[in-house]
Amino acid sequence: MICTSCLFEIPYTDDHLNPDNRVAKQFWARIQFDAAMALLHFKKGTRVQSMLHQLKYKGKTELGQLLGTMIGDKLLLSTQFSEIDLIIPVPMHRKKLYQRGYNQSLCIAEGIAQVLGCPVNDKALLKVKETATQTHKGRLSRNENMTTVFEVFQPAELQGKHVLLVDDVITTGATIEACGIELWKAGIGNLSIAAVAFAD
Repeated sequence: MICTSCLFEIPYTDDHLNPDNRVAKQFWARIQFDAAMALLHFKKGTRVQSMLHQLKYKGKTELGQLLGTMIGDKLLLSTQFSEIDLIIPVPMHRKKLYQRGYNQSLCIAEGIAQVLGCPVNDKALLKVKETATQTHKGRLSRNENMTTVFEVFQPAELQGKHVLLVDDVITTGATIEACGIELWKAGIGNLSIAAVAFAD
């Protein structure tokens, strides 16, 4: 799925070794969290964008699982991400899920779970409000776009748990922030964040 050349040449972040990485800084003073990381740097017109396009729009779910295992391997090398209890993918609205047929963040979460040996729960946090695409929105409009979008439906499953919240790409962080707020309301004990890529 990923050739040997790409595996060596794609731009890894090594965020798992640096607690004060750019993903973490994105969420400082916005949401409480233990650790945050992305596997790769994202820039338009690169191999990383091509891979994520294949995952998101071309049905390459196995690519998402592979990228998830790559994230999981990095997390095992980091003390920041120890003792994860539960992995939750950023949810999709049911209409978009029906249209696409799968949630790419769930594919990634399943790959991470294979490595960490943690359960995945894609039913506890749901996207209840359909939103327009975030792709061309600025930070302010993205934040406004995500207000009251997510709800927790299985709070008992989350009580006191260290949750790893998983997404494909982090840009402004509005989606992760909105999800995290709802997870904290539901009584989680700790929150960590992982993504395939971070948009520089």
